[in-house]
Amino acid sequence: MTVTKLFIFGAGYSGKAVGRAKPEGASVAGTTRSAEKFHALRQAGIEPFAFDGALTEEVAKELAETTHLLISIAPDEAGDPVLNAAREVITKAMPNLRWIGYLSTVGVYGDHGGAWVDETGECKPVSRRSGMRLKAEQEWLELGRETGLPVAILRLSGIYGPGRNALVNLENGTAKRLIKPDQVFNRIHGEDIAGAVWHLAGRNLGGVFNVTDDMPAPPQDVVTYAAGLMGIEPPAEIPFETAQLSPMARSFYGENKRVANAAIKAAGYRFRYPDYRAAFDAMWAARNWKDGEGRSPMKAK
Repeated sequence: MTVTKLFIFGAGYSGKAVGRAKPEGASVAGTTRSAEKFHALRQAGIEPFAFDGALTEEVAKELAETTHLLISIAPDEAGDPVLNAAREVITKAMPNLRWIGYLSTVGVYGDHGGAWVDETGECKPVSRRSGMRLKAEQEWLELGRETGLPVAILRLSGIYGPGRNALVNLENGTAKRLIKPDQVFNRIHGEDIAGAVWHLAGRNLGGVFNVTDDMPAPPQDVVTYAAGLMGIEPPAEIPFETAQLSPMARSFYGENKRVANAAIKAAGYRFRYPDYRAAFDAMWAARNWKDGEGRSPMKAK
């Protein structure tokens, strides 16, 4: 079944990438908390609506016609804000709904000491925010069982793309090469998030999928590669122990794993950017690495 009407709760960086990649014939609507961001959503091909935890009549009316639903809002201490506000509407007042997607995080796996982990691996979240994500995942999967709808959990790794990458950080002077022996991170380009969403939604596929590229790598290697493209010297190395980091940034380094992506590939998806080098080469060649709002050259098939 083709996707005719997708609604995104929380059309931020990833949601706008989804909007820019919409296939011909599909319409996309999405929410933001501020009317000041409506223009940016329209630029990404998304009809904007306001949502800040309370369901408006306008959003409820839009949901009644929605065929595919994507949630990209993080849970908080009160739980998942979309389920809290719209659960009854989703279960009782969305007659056309065929599929639900939930954008989660590979943070739910916690620390695996640098070992590979796939969707069957143990989830042992380290941070409070990842624990809340895991709980929200379980609640959405339960809603799928209750309604008989396919629910796809997309566990995303570190998101990058135009406007959000090491090239931008090098230009504005914020790039750092922190050295923590044996530390690796996983990454995913925004266009591959969009590609995975449209691939799963277009086939009404449910399940848990790691949406991450093929090359977990030390963070300093990415900065060094970007500096090479720019023809500049990379910043000096900084030992992790002496680095000045926020508590949240430091917490990321407390998790070390290599996340496998075989499930999304088995579902038939092929990555546009299988590793950060291919993505940086493409952004540099297209000179679009600073443009976080530009129209994507990729269209979902």
